[in-house]
Amino acid sequence: MKTLNGKYIKLRALEPEDLEFVLEIENNESIWHLSNTQTPFSRFVIKQYLENAHKDIFEVKQLRLMICDINETSLGLIDIFDFDFKNKRAGVGIVIKDVKNRGKGFGDEALQLLVNYSFTHLGLHQLYCNISEDNQASIQLFSKIGFKKIGLKKDWNFNNGTFNNEYLFQLIKQ
Repeated sequence: MKTLNGKYIKLRALEPEDLEFVLEIENNESIWHLSNTQTPFSRFVIKQYLENAHKDIFEVKQLRLMICDINETSLGLIDIFDFDFKNKRAGVGIVIKDVKNRGKGFGDEALQLLVNYSFTHLGLHQLYCNISEDNQASIQLFSKIGFKKIGLKKDWNFNNGTFNNEYLFQLIKQ
């Protein structure tokens, strides 16, 4: 699909062969706070998830895509969640797995491709994301693509014994 191909990366559907990659991300405790995960996922559960990943976004209300470089190397995942067709909006999340691949523009290009896909193919009017107040890399990424900070949720998430604030960002189709 041309819409999901960029200059340096492409977004593609998940494959059964992605099991180990997805399992590593989902079981990486250092990022659990980003998705409010509390417990690890089993290989069996991730395998079942991948077997059902082909289901239509209109049915399951989410879409997860693999972020790959031009050599087909998997770099990360980008998600559309809480897909609300009636109100034409959805949430967005992104993770680049290895720290060495962060800050190289892969996230920028992946997010821009997803935004374009969401507005042109899914007919959405707006996208939103929730970002911890201390996650400067994500704040910078989403701001660069045009998302606007529209609110602060005080003491929103409890992590490592403390409450943390979370920003709500929004991008409305122009």
